[in-house]
Amino acid sequence: MTIDTEGFSHRFVAGAGVKLHCAECGPENGKLVVMLHGFPEFWWSWRHQMSALAALGYRVVAPDMRGYNLSERPTDVASYRLEVLADDVAAIIRAYGREQAIVVGHDWGAIVAWEFAMHHQTMLERLAILNVPHPVQALAGLRTLRQVKKSWYMFAFQLPWLPEGLIALDNFAIVRRSFGRSVTGDDLEPYLEAARKGGNLVGGINYYRALIRGLVTKSLRQPRRIDKPVLVIWGDRDRFIGTELAEPPSDLVPNCTMHHIPDASHWVQEDAASEVSEQLARFAGGQP
Repeated sequence: MTIDTEGFSHRFVAGAGVKLHCAECGPENGKLVVMLHGFPEFWWSWRHQMSALAALGYRVVAPDMRGYNLSERPTDVASYRLEVLADDVAAIIRAYGREQAIVVGHDWGAIVAWEFAMHHQTMLERLAILNVPHPVQALAGLRTLRQVKKSWYMFAFQLPWLPEGLIALDNFAIVRRSFGRSVTGDDLEPYLEAARKGGNLVGGINYYRALIRGLVTKSLRQPRRIDKPVLVIWGDRDRFIGTELAEPPSDLVPNCTMHHIPDASHWVQEDAASEVSEQLARFAGGQP
C-alpha cells in the first residue's frame, strides 16, 4: 500500500551518526516544529497535526526516528541510548538551519523529547508531550505493581531475537492489537508496511533494551529542570500508562499546562486528531 503523501515533501538529514528520513510541510521560513513518533509508528502518525500546523504557517518536520522506516537502523543496542536519540533531535534542528524549535513527542518520541528538553534546553522553544510521563514520574510508576503490570512488555523486550519474531507472527497481529480500535483498516496498513522493512523491529525494540540497561547500570543522565513552557496532552483511556503519572513534578517542570482528553487512548493524536491539533496550535502560538 502506498500512503498518501500529498502536501508533504521528504529529505534525508544527518543525525548523530546516522541518516534520518524526514517528512516536512509548511512554509520554509515558518517557525520550526519537530514532531517525534513512538513505537511502532513512523512519521505518518503525525499527518493530521502536521497539516494543521503547516496551514498556520509553521515549518513542520517529522522524522522517522533512527531504527524506523526509511531512516538508518543500527543493530547495536548502544546506538539507541537516550542521549544519542536526543542528539538526533539537535542534529535535525541544525540541519534545518535553526537555533531553536518547538518539539512535540508521543510515546517513545515523548521520552526522547523529555531528554532533549532537559539536556539541550537552549535549542528548545516549547515542549509538548503526549501520553508519556516525566522520567521521575515514570520511574516512580515502575516501583508500583499496577504500572509494572501495564509495562510488562518492556521487560519481555529485553530477550534477544524472540520479541522481534513474536511481533512479526501472523502479519504483525501484536501490532494490530496494540493499536486496538484507534487505528484500523487503511490507516493501519502503513504501520504494518513500515514494520515489514528489514531490521525495523530490531531498531524499535532496541529503544527498550537500551533504556532498561541504562536503568540497571545507573548510566542515565539525571533529570534537569525545564523552565521553558510545557504542554502535556493525555488520553485518559491509556491502557499502557496510568493517568496518575500524567502530571510532571512541579519543581522540575514549573511552567506546565495539562490537557486531558477523557475518551482518548494512548494513541491520542489518532483518537482525537482535531483536538490535539487545536491544542498544539494554541500552545505553539503562545495562547493559554
